Amino acid sequence: MPNQRVLRAVVLDDGEMNNLLTVTALQPIAGCVAHDFTVPAEAIAFALARAPEIGVFITDYEMPGMNGLEVIRAVRRIPGLASLPIVMVTSYDQRSLRREALEAGATDFLGKPADPVEIRARVSNLLALARAHMAERDHAAELAREVAAAVALVEEREREIVSTLMRAAENRDTDTGDHIARVSAYVGLIAEALGLPPAERRQLCLAATMHDVGKIGVPDAILLKPGLLTAEERREMEGHAERGWRILGGSASPVMRLAAEIALSHHERWDGTGYPHRLAGEAIPLSGRIVAVADVFDALTTERPYKQAWPPERARQHLVDAAGQHFDPAIVVAFLGRWPAVEAFLDSHRARQDRSAA
Repeated sequence: MPNQRVLRAVVLDDGEMNNLLTVTALQPIAGCVAHDFTVPAEAIAFALARAPEIGVFITDYEMPGMNGLEVIRAVRRIPGLASLPIVMVTSYDQRSLRREALEAGATDFLGKPADPVEIRARVSNLLALARAHMAERDHAAELAREVAAAVALVEEREREIVSTLMRAAENRDTDTGDHIARVSAYVGLIAEALGLPPAERRQLCLAATMHDVGKIGVPDAILLKPGLLTAEERREMEGHAERGWRILGGSASPVMRLAAEIALSHHERWDGTGYPHRLAGEAIPLSGRIVAVADVFDALTTERPYKQAWPPERARQHLVDAAGQHFDPAIVVAFLGRWPAVEAFLDSHRARQDRSAA
C-alpha cells in the first residue's frame, strides 16, 4: 500500500529461537519492521524511545527478572501507548494467566508453540487496528490545532476591538491606558490565586480592561475635576456603570458580555451599599468582585486630580479593613496572597515611568 505508515513490532522472549520464529513470521507483513529482545528492560526502553512508531508489542510470560504481566503494565504506563495492541504468548492451558493478562492490559494471545501463519494473521489485524487508532489520534490533533488557530484569531480580533475602544477612552483621560493595564494585571493575579483556568483568566483580564468604558459619556468637567464632586456630579459619574453595560451588552462575543457584566457590577459592594443595583455578597458577579479589588487598589496607589497616591502598604491595609464591607473577603485574601507579585509589578511600573520621564 503506497505511503503506508511503517510501524515497529517489538518481540520479547528470553529464548532467541522463539524470537527468530516470530520475526521470520512477521517479515512478509508490509509496513512492519520487527525488533526482537531477550531482556525485558531493553524492550521496554525501546518502546519508550520509539513510542509513536510502535504498532504492536509481543511478549512471552516466563522470563528472568520480569514476567510478561509486569512487562504489559510497564508498557501501558508509557505515554502514547495506552491503546497499543499487546500480545501475550502463553500455553493454551494457562487460562488463569490469560485472565490476569487481560486485567493487566493485554489485547490478544498467541499460543505456544506459535504457528507462523497465526502469528502473521493476528499481527496483521492488530497493526491495522493500530493504524486506525493512530489515524484517529492524528485527525483529533489536527482538529485541535484548527480549533486553537480559530480561537486565537477570534481572540486577536477581540483584542483589536478592545484596543480601539480603549483608545477612545484614553482621549478623555491621559491615565486611562496605564490604569486599565494595571487593573488587568491585578485581575490576572487574583484569578490565578483563585485557581481559575488559564483560558478563563485570559478572558477576564481582557474584559476587565473595559470596566470604565462608560466614562466616555462623563463630561470633562466632572471626570477631571480636582476637588470633591457635588451630589449631582456624583450621580452623573455613577451613571458610567450602566452606560458601560449598555455600550457593551449587545454583543454576541463572550468577552464583550463579560465586559458588560464587569462594567455594571464593579462598583457594587459586598455589604449591599454600592451602585447601581445595591447587590450584596455573592449576588455580585465574581468578575465584578475581582475587578472591584483591582480597581480600588490601583486608584489608591496612583495620583488622581483629586488626591495624592497612597503608599502600597496603606492601600493594602485599606483592603484588609474593607473586607466584608466593600470587598469580598475571599478576593482580598487572594490578592494579598500574591503580594510579592504585586510589589514586583509596582516596582516595574515605576521603573518604566522613570525611564519615560528621563
